[in-house]
Amino acid sequence: MRPKAIAFATYGGPEVLQITNTDIPEPDPDQVRVAVRAAGVNPYDWKVRSGAMAAAVPLELPYVPGLELAGTVDAVGDGVGALSVGDEVSGPAQHAYASYVVADAARLMRRPATLDAERAGALPVAAEAAHRALAELDVMVGETVLIHGAAGAVGTLATQFALDRGARVIGTAGGAGLSRVTELGAEAVGHGEGVAERVRDIAPHGVDAVLDTSGAEVLALSAELTGDPARVLTLADPQGAQRHGVRFSSAGPGRDHTAPALEQALALHERGTLSLPLHATYPLDQAAEAHRTGEAGRLTGKLVLTTG
Repeated sequence: MRPKAIAFATYGGPEVLQITNTDIPEPDPDQVRVAVRAAGVNPYDWKVRSGAMAAAVPLELPYVPGLELAGTVDAVGDGVGALSVGDEVSGPAQHAYASYVVADAARLMRRPATLDAERAGALPVAAEAAHRALAELDVMVGETVLIHGAAGAVGTLATQFALDRGARVIGTAGGAGLSRVTELGAEAVGHGEGVAERVRDIAPHGVDAVLDTSGAEVLALSAELTGDPARVLTLADPQGAQRHGVRFSSAGPGRDHTAPALEQALALHERGTLSLPLHATYPLDQAAEAHRTGEAGRLTGKLVLTTG
């Protein structure tokens, strides 16, 4: 059976995602080929598919989306010494919606048998964003950090990473997310109208830093709570960041925190405390449905595609 991939040949809605036959790729000297078991689905994927990023990120069509995976090393490049055929790995990789993908060997981590492939495949992008944001905010031991959207995938990891740094974490969420935030060891606060007052009730002197993963019009009140817009960072609201004079962070050259992020996540896993919620998993050929679910919002965790 020929390997498969999900690709779009034109920009549009989820229906433009189509399953297609592909050739088995060959790794460059510093790469490995991975037989994919799981691939994370991220907002970036449906933004590029829709054409919303066409001007900023021109693509050669047809294009196979996907930024992260977990799977089994199937072949190694001549210059790779740290990984071998048969190793279970996870990490960032382009065009991950496929049966086989080539990836830079240096950016992959070995997946422990105790970490299931679905969560391992959903981990790299969210972990990198969470780690990068906390590093750019320079969160220190003993500081109080407010994380908006603390029950989501990035927020959940940012909460765990901040607690692991020795910070006090207040996390906003709604519904069942409130108990999830509490279970992580943070102090949960309901989001929405009146959130600033609820935060002040438990942190009367304000907070030292704020991370917004929600994009829910919280930047002005966040700057008030810190008294310092430089210690407010959003991963989800670049226009709001510009309006309110706070910081926006996105992945880019020289800003990649994948290695330390996966190292910290793996350390938490080894201690038995790593939590990464999954909203749903879909077979690879149902990628369009995964995109529909993602674009509808109200996710309780990551979306994942599986190949078998």
